[in-house]
Amino acid sequence: MSRRRVGVLVSGRGSNLQALLDAAAGDYPAEIALVLSNVPDVMALQRAARAGVACGVVRHRDFPDRETFERRLDERLREAGVELVAQAGFMRILTPWFVERWRDRLINIHPSLLPAFPGLDTHARALAAGVKLHGCSVHFVRTVVDEGPIIGQAAVPVLPEDDPDRLAARVLTAEHRLYPACLALVASGQATVEGDRVRLTAGASQPIDAMLQNPAA
Repeated sequence: MSRRRVGVLVSGRGSNLQALLDAAAGDYPAEIALVLSNVPDVMALQRAARAGVACGVVRHRDFPDRETFERRLDERLREAGVELVAQAGFMRILTPWFVERWRDRLINIHPSLLPAFPGLDTHARALAAGVKLHGCSVHFVRTVVDEGPIIGQAAVPVLPEDDPDRLAARVLTAEHRLYPACLALVASGQATVEGDRVRLTAGASQPIDAMLQNPAA
């Protein structure tokens, strides 16, 4: 099986990166070819190095504007033969230039059941709204932040004793299951974009359905 080469963009500790690295170490349709951070000395880079994956730093502060920074990111990704890009805690809003250059090949994970609670502080906002289900979404990136065709979602219950930290921990467990599953669907060609929606090939929905039914299992 030919594996798609994936570049992962990070800014912090990289727990979702670790989930992708662990998945890619087995029978998986993608390989993590490059990890790039805009912040030096973060744990995510240590995780990549331990896994033997090429990694590097492209500091956004070294560039005069966002697009110039992103052009260097793009160069590094293309030099590594990257075919798909996954954001995993990458704390930069990408410009339309980069998003359109990688259109339908750029994915992100967000800690809410989109379209609910885009942006920051999703867990506190979910608690304040009194929702009974919360979760995470993996989607193709578009120029509007936290919008784009949804590949998969995982739901977790909101419990009476939850605070933002407890709820965040439960969602993060679901993220670590969902992100590798969704990247596999994209890398294998089982998830494609038609208009503003993701189409899954016959038989491809079962891994996501099972996760929705029992996300903490």
